Amino acid sequence: MNSNYTTRREMLSRSGTGFGMLGLAGLLQSEQASAADSVNLLAPKPTHFEAKAKRVVHLFMNGGPSQVDTFDYKPELEKRHGQPMPDGNLRTERLTGGLMKSPFKFRPRGESGLLVSELFEKTGEFIDDMAIIRSMHAEVPNHEPSLMLMNCGDGRLPRPSFGAWATYGLGTENQNLPAFIAMCPGGYPIVSTRNWRSAFLPGTCQGTYIDTKNTEVTKLIENIRNGRLTLQEQRRQLDLVRAFNERHAARRNDPQLESRIESFELAFRMQSEATDAFDISGEPKHIQEDYGAGTNGRQLLITRRLIERGVRFIQVWSGAGQPWDNHSGLEQSHRDLAMSWDQPIAAFLRDLKQRGLLETTLVQWSGEFGRTPVAEKPALNGRDHNHYGFTVWLAGGGVKGGQAYGSTDDFGFRAVENPVSVHDLHATMLHLLGMDHKRLTYRYAGRDFRLTDVHGNVVEELVS
Repeated sequence: MNSNYTTRREMLSRSGTGFGMLGLAGLLQSEQASAADSVNLLAPKPTHFEAKAKRVVHLFMNGGPSQVDTFDYKPELEKRHGQPMPDGNLRTERLTGGLMKSPFKFRPRGESGLLVSELFEKTGEFIDDMAIIRSMHAEVPNHEPSLMLMNCGDGRLPRPSFGAWATYGLGTENQNLPAFIAMCPGGYPIVSTRNWRSAFLPGTCQGTYIDTKNTEVTKLIENIRNGRLTLQEQRRQLDLVRAFNERHAARRNDPQLESRIESFELAFRMQSEATDAFDISGEPKHIQEDYGAGTNGRQLLITRRLIERGVRFIQVWSGAGQPWDNHSGLEQSHRDLAMSWDQPIAAFLRDLKQRGLLETTLVQWSGEFGRTPVAEKPALNGRDHNHYGFTVWLAGGGVKGGQAYGSTDDFGFRAVENPVSVHDLHATMLHLLGMDHKRLTYRYAGRDFRLTDVHGNVVEELVS
């Protein structure tokens, strides 16, 4: 650039009789429109059609719970325990031995009579509110890509998460709290923050991580209180910072800078509401006892409080890493994990029903895949990863409950009847939120992207 020109705009306006500036003006007009949209990004937006659900709660059993030990009973495993699979060894990551029966008892529940394992004895009370999808399938038997597929609709490339898409498409009902919150006690799950990223969507759509291992509000949300400045002094300080940032942004039109400005504003607004939303000490004693004293009970009680305050999308993880990845010692590990979840899930669903919130709250329970019906060598006490067939359940939010949709084979290995892909699941959930998955798009790198890419069909049988 000629040293006599102080900016690119000046160079374009003074060279080529100003035609370069005409082209720039068109670009700026488009960019300014985009910037204007981003300012109001979190404002509530109209749906494509009437929505049955207003919000999503994803109970994530990261690591992969066993479908044949929870919601997909297989009597053939009882009959052939220890025997090899009739059709030979399965294509899995590790060496596997014989078929392994479930160490847990199943019994019919509710008016629907669907079989539920003793692991989820209390959750089973709400089976008539659930649609048990027994024919889910993913793409590969590895945690990382399967987590990305379940969360972002793509197991390989960086894509926005479901929560980011929901935030982008619907906005939020409360401007003083994040629209998308991811709670995971003790640290990050596998592939960490990529599970709730916004990728090429505006940064304000990404999830806000909360470590729910902490019990004090000031530790749950770091730096939520300023011990040196009053709210009025902070407001003056933030106004000055915003003025500097907006001047900086006007010369660069950096979407990330716009997102950073909005994150400052949200952090300031959160001081007035977040401390109350995350503080369960004021809940009645019987409510706290119903949820239980454990971490998952606390997480789900906080979740109910966030729902009441208009948060759009909440993920509640089992814990750091991959807790449900039980290659050995499955009986005790699955029992311990389920015990930590069963009472809180039942309390959560009961609480939502009593408050009239379940009918507008879509609850998803899933891992990233399931587990094999055969045991890993050398002992019959653990199961390998299985993406060929596994279980997900949905409840509330317009879901037709009391049904099992699809099925796996006689051993619970592969989806054989009405297979449901992760893309189909996402398309159906967006449909319940009032959005057509083919129309919820964002233009990036010269093409329109969507959560389901070029896949996905709404499973109409799951919709009430």
